[in-house]
Amino acid sequence: MRRLLRARTPGDIAFSIGLFLVCGAILFVTLYPIYFVLIASVSDPTAVATGRVWFWPQGVSWFGYEQILDDSRIWTGYRNTLLYTVVGTAVNLLVTLPAAYALSRREFRPRRVLMFFFAFTMFFNGGLIPMYLLLRDLSLLDNWLVFVLPSAVNVYNLIITRAFFENSLPEELYEAATIDGASYGQFFVRMAVPLSMAIISVIGLYYLVQHWNDFFTGLVFVRDYDKQPLQIVLRDILISNQAFSGGAGASGGSGGGSYAQRYADQIKYGVIVVSTLPVIVLYPFLQRYFEKGVMIGSVKG
Repeated sequence: MRRLLRARTPGDIAFSIGLFLVCGAILFVTLYPIYFVLIASVSDPTAVATGRVWFWPQGVSWFGYEQILDDSRIWTGYRNTLLYTVVGTAVNLLVTLPAAYALSRREFRPRRVLMFFFAFTMFFNGGLIPMYLLLRDLSLLDNWLVFVLPSAVNVYNLIITRAFFENSLPEELYEAATIDGASYGQFFVRMAVPLSMAIISVIGLYYLVQHWNDFFTGLVFVRDYDKQPLQIVLRDILISNQAFSGGAGASGGSGGGSYAQRYADQIKYGVIVVSTLPVIVLYPFLQRYFEKGVMIGSVKG
């Protein structure tokens, strides 16, 4: 280590310092908005509005979180979203992985034609009204399965998974397995899946975030409020709070109206934290697979 440090020229040291500063600046620009939302959600709204909150919370207040968590609808929304996310991600993986594996086998002759039909849906779709009529005929309106079945396969995730199977699983491995009497299904379950944890983690995270942030499905296809996901519940809490604060403030009252209007932004920041925190907490556990998986297909040769 000492020899390595001695061999470095002043130019190398200056470059390392500059690189450290640039990376530090990028990290700060990336993380500071998240950190600001977090401290603003527990700071006095007046301090936030007047620009006195920069790096530390001022006048700590938990009013926003109390208003959000005291609402019984929030727990119903969390329960629904967890159900849709867990079941939906499991269905996505159960459909995407076998389909990508089949399409990656060169001896599967219809694979190019089938891949064309998959890719076609990335550029053309029937539109909202035909989709609504289709889901109505399938009795999926006001059904929790509407969050799971229509999005069972994401074509982009299917393509990168197929590329992983084609480029990362050597053909010699399959030949050795067939010599031992393994079928396509046995090779997929016993060899392909255990060797594909990187891509499984990546597309699993993609699907998980997709289901967690799903807002449009509940807004258009679900009318039963007991089946609405967390995003719809948080939206309604935010809208009702803003309407109350705006209406009370417009009536001229200087008591409850101004109080509610004062804490409207704090509730808004709290809603952001409540909706994003679970995914942020989960990400570090998948990071080691994610870093490897996102590079799939980027280097050839």
